[in-house]
Amino acid sequence: MTIKEQLQHKINNKTKPLGSLGLLEELALQIGEVQNTLSPKIEKPAHLVFAADHGLADEGISPYPKDVTWQMVMNFCGGGAAINVFCNQNDISLKVYDVGVDYDFPAELPIEKTKVAYGSRNMRVEPAMTPEECRAAMKAGADAVRKEAENGSNTIACGEMGIGNTSASSLLMHRFIGGTIEECTGPGAGLNNSQVQHKINVLKEVAGKYNPETPEEILATFGGIEIAAMVGAYLEAKKQNMLILIDGFISTAAVITAIQMDASVKNNCIFCHSSDEKGHKIMLEYLGVKPLLHLGMRLGEGTGAAVAMPLVKSAVNFLNQMSSMEDAGVSNKE
Repeated sequence: MTIKEQLQHKINNKTKPLGSLGLLEELALQIGEVQNTLSPKIEKPAHLVFAADHGLADEGISPYPKDVTWQMVMNFCGGGAAINVFCNQNDISLKVYDVGVDYDFPAELPIEKTKVAYGSRNMRVEPAMTPEECRAAMKAGADAVRKEAENGSNTIACGEMGIGNTSASSLLMHRFIGGTIEECTGPGAGLNNSQVQHKINVLKEVAGKYNPETPEEILATFGGIEIAAMVGAYLEAKKQNMLILIDGFISTAAVITAIQMDASVKNNCIFCHSSDEKGHKIMLEYLGVKPLLHLGMRLGEGTGAAVAMPLVKSAVNFLNQMSSMEDAGVSNKE
């Protein structure tokens, strides 16, 4: 039998009605296939938050000022953000990367300093990144993941912090999936209806201004430095054959970009939740995947991935620890 057939046989013969653990059974099968084993493990799960500013924020496409990016990074360092809480709760290591924040952090702060630039450029005027900046950001993300793999981690999640990054994600979604700007654009961090319309108008103008062709050119034109870092991280995580836990709207925009560069990335991805940000459900349908959770979350930082970790562990644990019908002396279905 193939590893998939062996895993399915093992799952089907646990002491339970066939299929009764639902999505957990699909998850156990996927994890076993990725790790090519009947006894998969979650080892040293790591969460990387990439932070960067966006020049497009100058156009009023977010309800928050750009200063919130560096202020929230300080909050991460102080342990006070949602992602700190959920990583602590679920025994996930957390590292914060400054890949493009428009601020100089004190040297003593626990931040990984891999700054590519002091934020992306204003896309209304020029492309978000030069090709060199985009590649440097992708390399920063890849290097971060490689470090975790070398430390024994086989499970990775990425989060982000960057005022304006739902706009960049909407543009990437529009370009790769083909939905209208209206379908791809939501309130982000809390815009009202008239502000959303302004955001749509700005993004329409930006989308019509450029015609990049390759996935990397599209990322450099319409993305953000932290999004490019996430793309690099996902590509490297696939090379390292790690499980990749995907968060919400921005993370999914990044992984869709990565999939344009290497379609096999999707095989390693666990889609952790369905975000309330407009467009995310369309992205998940485009990918043909089932999210684990529907909690109405739209925070970012990778919080949905961290919250889903107990479900990932549950899938592995039932596969490894639950008795089979034979072991328990339970009669199977006729």
